[in-house]
Amino acid sequence: HYTDPTFANNTLNAQKAGLCVGAYHFGNGDDASTQADHFLAVAGNNTLLALDFEAYADNPMSLAQAETFIAKIHKATGRYPGLYTGSAFIQSTLTNAGISQAKQTTLSQCWLWLAEYADTPILPKIWPTWTLWQYTDGNHGPQPHTVDGIGPCDREHFNGSQVQLEAFWAMQSASPK
Repeated sequence: HYTDPTFANNTLNAQKAGLCVGAYHFGNGDDASTQADHFLAVAGNNTLLALDFEAYADNPMSLAQAETFIAKIHKATGRYPGLYTGSAFIQSTLTNAGISQAKQTTLSQCWLWLAEYADTPILPKIWPTWTLWQYTDGNHGPQPHTVDGIGPCDREHFNGSQVQLEAFWAMQSASPK
């Protein structure tokens, strides 16, 4: 139920600066439907949305909960959110659930934001491609690790051109019909 107290102001300032804006939710083991409702109440329907699905030591989100969260976002927006995850974690999760084909999980409908601090991304089996690749956390992974004026930070690649990125972001941020 945490809300970043700087989210609204940062979003407004980023939009004024002409930047693409999105929001992501750290999934946990609490009720997935309630998490989705809270996320939509904070982030709104007209921004790029993503679920951060990773292992957490205290209260991890299960595969079933992630599917429930995604279904709720899809129902509310008409779009599947992105799925931010690590390749080893998601592949292990899918394998442990007996999932080897995309049609076996709604997670495969999500565009993939892959956290993989390596020279090349390792694509989980059920996705044909990745959309965003977080190649560094500012310490691990290939260079560059820094951004001028910010320093070490997460860095991503988009799997396409600048024009394709802008079109993708606009489509993922479209108001619901």
